[in-house]
Amino acid sequence: MSPRLRYSLCAAVGREVLDTDCRADPRRRPSVRRIVTWVWTVLLLVVVGCSVDLDEVRTADDGRVQLSVERPLMGTIFRIDVIVADKVAGRQAVDAAFVEIERAEEILSNWSETSQISEINRAAGVQPVVVSDELIAVLDRALDISRLTAGAFDITFASCGGLWSIRERRIPTEEEIAACLPHVDYRRVALDFQQSAVFVADRRTRLGIAGLAKGYRVDRAARVLEARGIMDYVVDGGGDMRVSSATKGGPWNIKVAHPRRPGEALGTVGLASGAIATSGDYEWFFEADGVRYHHILDPATGRPAQKCVSATVIAESAVDADALATGLFVMGPSEGLALAERLPGVEALLIAPDLSVRTTSGFPVVVILGTTAS
Repeated sequence: MSPRLRYSLCAAVGREVLDTDCRADPRRRPSVRRIVTWVWTVLLLVVVGCSVDLDEVRTADDGRVQLSVERPLMGTIFRIDVIVADKVAGRQAVDAAFVEIERAEEILSNWSETSQISEINRAAGVQPVVVSDELIAVLDRALDISRLTAGAFDITFASCGGLWSIRERRIPTEEEIAACLPHVDYRRVALDFQQSAVFVADRRTRLGIAGLAKGYRVDRAARVLEARGIMDYVVDGGGDMRVSSATKGGPWNIKVAHPRRPGEALGTVGLASGAIATSGDYEWFFEADGVRYHHILDPATGRPAQKCVSATVIAESAVDADALATGLFVMGPSEGLALAERLPGVEALLIAPDLSVRTTSGFPVVVILGTTAS
């Protein structure tokens, strides 16, 4: 067990459970009975929903403190790094950012029966649903990006998404896909800004905003940090990142994952501010009869998109980077990069199925597979 994990578990579980393992004397070894107790206690923490933080504190290059905190949330790992002069104030800011991430989840969740998204889906084709101004703003931006990508990013993909299951290796029939496709159309979603209401015109159309939800939560966490005066940070929500290095003296180095070499980086991008997100067919997938079935559906076909294996987008906000990474992945290198070139403040790197790499003209220089792409 790493020192960081041991420290965090000792704090979370208590000395009465991890007594010998938490002592300063490394010669004291826990008994088998205590190890079993420890394992069951950690499992209990996971089952009841308690978070086990991974904390790291080290000295930054300028003598300030760099604090890193990881926490499992919403099926992924969120990590926040901050550089601060005051460690206590920095930790308080990070904790507040995590609280904001959890609050945003309650608004955006498709899995909670009490969420506003679930309420909209239940009322589809029946009546408008009054929602928070915050959700209206998120949906408005989602529909903007749906229009920009000509539907390659579409929050109504959930109309067909439920037919697929990566975990259960379930592939829908041609008949099932043909039946759901007519209900995938972002133009069926109407926003009433005066009444703060959402109406979905088709009874069988369903909203799913997973394609930008992580990005939105990252943006909200970054806003909390900035409100507390922290201007050097990385908020990483399972690969969707928002960064700032206002006083750090240099950019943050962000690794882009290799789509076919698990655990390896394709390259490194230096980013001083803004957001970066990657969508790939290697994140959630299974293979059957030589075909890779992944989680990013093409709204036009109801099947996993086939024109890219990875799409990385840099944008001003994480919500834009997240949604555009999905949209460009579906569009493919030619159409996707042409769109990205037209969007102010947006750069992209797309990898085709043959592993050829193409980027927009302003994408930061990055070393890839021994060559340089720019």
